[in-house]
Amino acid sequence: MSWIILAVFAFTFVGAVLYAVGLYNGLVNLKHAVVRAWANIDVLLKQRHDELPKLVNTVKGYMQHEKEVLTRITEARSAYARASGPEQQAQADAEMRGALGRLFAVAENYPELKADTSFQMLQERISAIEEQIADRREFYNHSVNVFNVRIEQIPDVFMANLMRLEARELFRAAEEERRDVEVSFP
Repeated sequence: MSWIILAVFAFTFVGAVLYAVGLYNGLVNLKHAVVRAWANIDVLLKQRHDELPKLVNTVKGYMQHEKEVLTRITEARSAYARASGPEQQAQADAEMRGALGRLFAVAENYPELKADTSFQMLQERISAIEEQIADRREFYNHSVNVFNVRIEQIPDVFMANLMRLEARELFRAAEEERRDVEVSFP
């Protein structure tokens, strides 16, 4: 009879250890999924960063009177290069999106530029990258949400506290990006 009690105790102990290991591994997996999701955004931001000099060079000849727009792109590109960590990169990314939006809006005033095939190809490439960035941001927010929910749920919260895991911040649009866009037709 004592061996049955010992077997039940051993089985319970092994089950508890396996359950704790499963919780731990699940939380580690989620933590790294959030990091990977941000790294995927970073890859696209780097691609956009690499494409911008080509776009600026194509535009320079046409937009001789629009130096402010080109300067903003250069400054935003530099801010991204200096950024360390997701928060600063997200801020630099917001500056870049604003600068690109102004560039494409100003390009409407230059019919020769709009007709330039290099400009069209680069504009399409950057627009495609922007769409991919938006998709990856959505995936990042999903990963962060799953992580944040798990570290607050019982029994995961106990393991998360032992691992010192803290909630991650969702990607949020900058305040100026939330404002209504003014559209005017000539």
